[in-house]
Amino acid sequence: MSQQPATSDHVSREEILEVANLARLGVDESTADSYADDISKVLKLMHTLSNVDTTDIKPLSNIHEACQELRVDVAEHNINRERNQSVAPAVEEGLYLVPQVIE
Repeated sequence: MSQQPATSDHVSREEILEVANLARLGVDESTADSYADDISKVLKLMHTLSNVDTTDIKPLSNIHEACQELRVDVAEHNINRERNQSVAPAVEEGLYLVPQVIE
């Protein structure tokens, strides 16, 4: 693979094809061009973001900066079982039947 500087914002078709070959992935040239363009766009965006001055920015633990209000965990008895089970794929004796996932 050709060595480019770590700050390069461009990925070539040849680099994509070489990495695909090493990973044993079947990637044709038109797909490699598309991947190279997409990855190059992401790298350019990352380069732009790395130049933003975040010196006085406080890190966020949540992008909303607020607590999610949770509803009270109280059992409600107004569930219409017949209506809900009328649209279920499979029901037996008031229970929902699901495909077996563990043998």
